Amino acid sequence: MRIVSLQPSITVTLEGLGALDRVVACTRYCKDVCPEIAKGNQMIIEDSWSANTEQILTARPDVVIASVPYRMESLAVILKAGVRVVALAPKSLADVYGDIRTLAALVDKRATGEKLVNELQDEIEQTREETAKCAVQRVFCEEWGKPIIASQRWVAELVEAAGGAAVGGAGEQTTAAEVAAMDPEVVLAAWCGAGDRVPLHKLAERDGWAATTAVKERRVFCVADELFNTPAHTLVGGLRVIRWALHPDMYWRPKGIRGLDDGTHSRGEIG
Repeated sequence: MRIVSLQPSITVTLEGLGALDRVVACTRYCKDVCPEIAKGNQMIIEDSWSANTEQILTARPDVVIASVPYRMESLAVILKAGVRVVALAPKSLADVYGDIRTLAALVDKRATGEKLVNELQDEIEQTREETAKCAVQRVFCEEWGKPIIASQRWVAELVEAAGGAAVGGAGEQTTAAEVAAMDPEVVLAAWCGAGDRVPLHKLAERDGWAATTAVKERRVFCVADELFNTPAHTLVGGLRVIRWALHPDMYWRPKGIRGLDDGTHSRGEIG
């Protein structure tokens, strides 16, 4: 089976299933979550947001697998290619589990898919038990900064599992003033496509944010994009940064998180 993957979440799931050799084309962002892509022979093509019919057809796929985010125009392009399409649209952790199982069935790796799901669920439940008696903390997770958009529902569910309460509507646009009024105790910013380059000093200077508990206590963090915005079994990495940010006295600091006091600026920050 020749697979064209139009999102990193798909590619990294196929890697976890032991089916990366079936991927003949994927996006440049897939390298961020799946370094093996850089060593392979896969074509690099546009993603689900800006799909290109000619690129898809050049890869001669048996199936194209796409996932959020989409544009209506991009969906039309994918369908126009006339190839079998699997289109995923996860919103919650339950959806993520279902998508892993769907991909596992597609490549005949059902047992491996169940193992990936169970491992993620087990760590979530273990974290929930470990933090159950901790005081609940208000957490604002940010997917984009201009305009300000809150992270997706699966991130809010990970926050809840780590003993927090996600403030702001999941996946919804908001304003600096509205976030300030919610007085988050922790801010976790993972901008789509930005890697680890969120300018934390600029976030702290937003209108009204200086008075928030998060800024006053220097608990404003940049999280590596792929840890929050790749809906796959690798969300376990997002869980680990969340629980450390909320409970640094309980957990070792994981990779993929940078705070205000880790250096005012990070090389290559987005302005």
